[in-house]
Amino acid sequence: MWSWQRLEGRPGVSETSGEQTERSGVRPTRVMLVDDHDIVRDGIRALLERAEDVVVCAEAATMRQAVNQADRSLPDVVVMDVRLPDGSGIEATREIRAAHPDVRVLMLTSFADDQALFASILAGAAGYVLKQINGEDLLRAVRTVARGESLLDAAVTSRVLERLRTGKHLLRDERLARLSPQEERILQLVADGLTNRQIGVQLGLAEKTVKNYMSSVLSKLRVGRRAEAAAYLARHTIDEN
Repeated sequence: MWSWQRLEGRPGVSETSGEQTERSGVRPTRVMLVDDHDIVRDGIRALLERAEDVVVCAEAATMRQAVNQADRSLPDVVVMDVRLPDGSGIEATREIRAAHPDVRVLMLTSFADDQALFASILAGAAGYVLKQINGEDLLRAVRTVARGESLLDAAVTSRVLERLRTGKHLLRDERLARLSPQEERILQLVADGLTNRQIGVQLGLAEKTVKNYMSSVLSKLRVGRRAEAAAYLARHTIDEN
């Protein structure tokens, strides 16, 4: 669990750390915190301010505040609570990503909710972690999504993959119907967590060929990333039992 202690005797640590990072020639990662509980935001801020490569540039307590603050502060990463008093962090993510595609959103929640996970990915979130994550792992998650990588909490990921493995019957869907049999196989392997290289080995294809197939899959499903394609497949998969 996170430590909620304040960093006593260290006023302005975020600004100082950021200035030190900028002087070293590396731009710090600008992070916006969105949660309706002050103590949660204070705890996350205290953890992030220990890192010299991260600056908390804005905070918000509601969905509307989050969207407006993102417009003003233009963060690199948003740490977003799924549940907000005036709406959903998922909807806020959708609006922020629509206006600022380069902003990365890390969803933070107390509950391992499959439907929220799928919706978050489809809204464009780059990661989804539980609030039980420890401080160092949270900082690592922020850095991971800031680099442009996707991240899912292991416990949540296993639930999604289990749903995909135990139910292989797809609901009728116009977009999935556009996929060729080979594209369907590749999409299923992506959902199982395989890389392009691993998929190529399994199907006897060059890695570049797999990449081309995935570009076609993303286009046909009208999504931008592999994680979104996997989530789309999961949303249209039902248990045959």
